[in-house]
Amino acid sequence: MEKVGIVGVGMHRFGKFPNLTLTEMGVEACVQALRDSGLDKRRIGACVVGNVGGGMVPGQKVLAELGLAGIPLINVENACASAGTALHVAWSFVASGRYEAALALGLEQMSRTIEGTIPLGGDSLELQMGMMMPGKFALVARKHMELYRTSLQQLAAVSVKNHRHGALNPLAQYRKEFTVEEVLSSPLIADPLTLLQCSPTGDGAAAVVLCSAREAARASQPIVWIEASVLTSGTYEVGPRDMTSYDQTRRAAAAAYEAAGCGPEEIDVVEVHDGFTISEIIHSEDLGFFPKGEGGPAAESGATAIGGRIPINPSGGLLARGHPIGATGLAQIAELVWQLRGQAGSRQVDGAKVGLAHCMGGLVQGLDAAACTVHILKC
Repeated sequence: MEKVGIVGVGMHRFGKFPNLTLTEMGVEACVQALRDSGLDKRRIGACVVGNVGGGMVPGQKVLAELGLAGIPLINVENACASAGTALHVAWSFVASGRYEAALALGLEQMSRTIEGTIPLGGDSLELQMGMMMPGKFALVARKHMELYRTSLQQLAAVSVKNHRHGALNPLAQYRKEFTVEEVLSSPLIADPLTLLQCSPTGDGAAAVVLCSAREAARASQPIVWIEASVLTSGTYEVGPRDMTSYDQTRRAAAAAYEAAGCGPEEIDVVEVHDGFTISEIIHSEDLGFFPKGEGGPAAESGATAIGGRIPINPSGGLLARGHPIGATGLAQIAELVWQLRGQAGSRQVDGAKVGLAHCMGGLVQGLDAAACTVHILKC
């Protein structure tokens, strides 16, 4: 397989932009990524676009505005893992040798298309019984608290840390810091999860230009290599399952570590799918950064903050940077690229050379995620 590098990234700030169109945000992210790469846009051989609620062929609308209409394009929908999936497909295009350069784009405008909480999806039994995402993860949090004595303060510490990181990120949806007390006293959404422990809806876009080693010689920025790109789908089981761990994340992480020839101890900076505070705790354990049950104490101790042992979500994560569903996975990648290049400004993780991005979306019968991507990057 061909070695694949990221040579350009771009991002439209996350937030709520009712006066902009989905296409306008996507175009801005792509223009930034192409400019960042230094490549002529005519070098792009194919495009893959992740989106959930934007209707038919959102990618073609963006390419038409970019002057790239006519190249092969795939629109993908994989719930919250849509953008991570788009990157995986684009990586596959280049790694296979089919194209020398490709563009991956994730974009979403939830302020126009989604109202209220997001259901589990499809015809799941949980949805029929009225279960929504916050309720599902509230149950997960309670089970983790029961089994491992995870405390309310430890859950809140994740939110405090990510909002502190988000305050340093000019592209984040929320740039305000909060205390543990403020997090716990914010409106209750689903016990024990309060408002500031749930990721917000919003709008935004992120784009990545990736290419072969041959094409990368034309790039103007330091090359960030994709050492591993893994996509897994969820499993279906009838009967009890461990609610405090995701087999899908563990499988994706194991495959990614093997492909990259490294282990969790060699990762310098991480972006994980913190849709809720409990999510970050569980993913930090499943990805191998902490033993089971120690993710909560690690967050409370500062181990996952910038300057800690393993900085997680220096961008602010989904909780503060925001979570426009179809854009999130590529916003994670953009953050890691900036970190590995040493371009992250006041949120820079010192000496970061290897980064991991984890993105997860959808649910199968409410217990295992429907899709998960893990990417390992190295500069």
